[in-house]
Amino acid sequence: MLAVNNVLQKYLPERAIESCLDLIKKTGVNLKIVNERVTRHGDYRRMPNGMHQITVNANLNKYRFLITLIHEIAHLVAFEKYGRTIKPHGAEWKRIFQYLMLPFIRPEIFPTQLLPLLANHFKNPKASSSTDARLSIALKHFDEQQTNRTYVFEVPQGSIFRIHNGKLYKKGNRRVKRYECVEVATGRMYLFQPNAEVELVFE
Repeated sequence: MLAVNNVLQKYLPERAIESCLDLIKKTGVNLKIVNERVTRHGDYRRMPNGMHQITVNANLNKYRFLITLIHEIAHLVAFEKYGRTIKPHGAEWKRIFQYLMLPFIRPEIFPTQLLPLLANHFKNPKASSSTDARLSIALKHFDEQQTNRTYVFEVPQGSIFRIHNGKLYKKGNRRVKRYECVEVATGRMYLFQPNAEVELVFE
């Protein structure tokens, strides 16, 4: 596990490495660190040979990498304990994610400004930390590469913005937590999370 330890030093908070190594060893998971995928931070799958594989994006900052790693390990543990018929992000997964994550939510591992946001998030963890707008925005402050992108909630109403695949949208009204945005090319309406990263084209 020495080689894994050396690799994880680059991707995890120092005080979290030993506990993560223990979890990796205990679950027997094969961890792969991969190039960025826009649609997901990580992934868990059981391979045809019965082995467990977790992938995590290499471009994540250390705190998001840790949350993502534990998120995916929780999938493995939940499926092994309760079977494959449970919902991927159902009650069983939530309980295990909370249990596995709790030892990490302390000031030796996370910056103090993240701790209350993490505590609130893990009262009822979501399928992705990116859907928790306050936590997601706070985590982005620790990204090494700051982009010139902005968030949907910062875009003025009626403005046109571009998303990662090049499609253009016009921002509309807020509906509870998300924003109604119309795709310029088709006129179809979509709902965007307030913390979705976009590029403002013109106001």
